[in-house]
Amino acid sequence: MQAYVLRRVLLMVPLLFGVSVVVFAMVRVLPGDVATLMVAGGQDSGASGVNEETIQAIRRSLYLDQPLHVQYGIWLWQVARGDLGTSYWTKRPILDEIGRALPITIELAVLAVLISVLVGVPLGVVSAVRQDTGLDYAGRLFSIGALSLPDFWIGTMLVLFPLLWFGWIPSIKYTPLLVDPGANLQQMLFPAFALGVHNSGPIMRITRSSMLEVLRQDYVRTAWAKGLGEARIVWGHTLKNAAIPVLSLIGVRLGRLLGGTVVMEQIFVIPGLGLLVLGAITERDYPLLQGVIVLFAAIFLLVNLIVDVLYAWLDPRIRYT
Repeated sequence: MQAYVLRRVLLMVPLLFGVSVVVFAMVRVLPGDVATLMVAGGQDSGASGVNEETIQAIRRSLYLDQPLHVQYGIWLWQVARGDLGTSYWTKRPILDEIGRALPITIELAVLAVLISVLVGVPLGVVSAVRQDTGLDYAGRLFSIGALSLPDFWIGTMLVLFPLLWFGWIPSIKYTPLLVDPGANLQQMLFPAFALGVHNSGPIMRITRSSMLEVLRQDYVRTAWAKGLGEARIVWGHTLKNAAIPVLSLIGVRLGRLLGGTVVMEQIFVIPGLGLLVLGAITERDYPLLQGVIVLFAAIFLLVNLIVDVLYAWLDPRIRYT
């Protein structure tokens, strides 16, 4: 297992290098010029009336007058030394900017995944055990609705309906978890619920499908024949063997959520990685945008590695060499 994990970690290096090249190239394709924006006071409204000499001086100070391969080399050398650079606008280290936003996104993603699992897995299990009954049809209808309704629409309704019915809206001032847990959860619960409900649909469907497959196995029929209770068979034997496809989907969803939920953070004014990326795109903050996207890729690869390792824990027949 240790050798397998080491190989996977080493494979991440060329993958992240490839991601860095693609990200660097795509960021430079964005229209607009950060030096012009700085001279114009952050307004992307053209360069009329601005001092061209000032623009060129800013470009030189940011190394934007260098060829692209030189700019990439400078940035890559900084990353290799553990330094993602400095934000063009705030002049703060990018690691500090990410360190401020990352825990917020992690909290939102973990809450959303917990809600999706707590809703989707039990519904999938009940739907499979009670196949072709009213409970099964209700569960499948819920999953279709959860899949069909976008999470940003659910989030918008969670803001709109309490406002119309009770004249109340969630707090738009973010409160850190350690400062006031109650106020923090009050704000985070609504976007987490919207994301969790949307993601519970596919989790419910894959749980139901996997459970139906396992319930038809010979050892389950033997357990029924021996007179074991339904709860012990379903929750003690069947679910664990049916969990591998579910775990794979949960890992993908968690990696996606940790990659930032731009729209949901925009709706609920949550200063996570999503808003950080949106601001970096708007302001053409190249180092910040590059650093965050490479971090997204690293998080996704790490989550996939953890999921693969958990396979062996769920199924002793799986061995990595």
